[in-house]
Amino acid sequence: MRSRYSGYALAQGRTPCSPAIVDYLMQTWHPSTAPGELELGPLNWTGLEIVHEQASGDAGVVEFVAHHKVNGRAATLHEMSRFVREDGAWHYVDGVVATDGTGDPRP
Repeated sequence: MRSRYSGYALAQGRTPCSPAIVDYLMQTWHPSTAPGELELGPLNWTGLEIVHEQASGDAGVVEFVAHHKVNGRAATLHEMSRFVREDGAWHYVDGVVATDGTGDPRP
């Protein structure tokens, strides 16, 4: 998770974005859920908090809060991510974004 966050932090908001970073992010995504292309928006990532992590065999979950700015305004992404380990490497499968109770992702 920290490695994926670092990749996004290095890539987003930079034009042009390094193709090597985008390739790395795609390699850390499980092929069954990876997008065809990765679109990176104008976010400026400012910090990562790992709230909880747990692994059982080749499956794991990571709950995190990632801090960022959009157009200069602070925001957070609170997500519970699922990972699987294949051939010794962890791959992101999917995640559920925490909400503030209204159904909207937390700002």
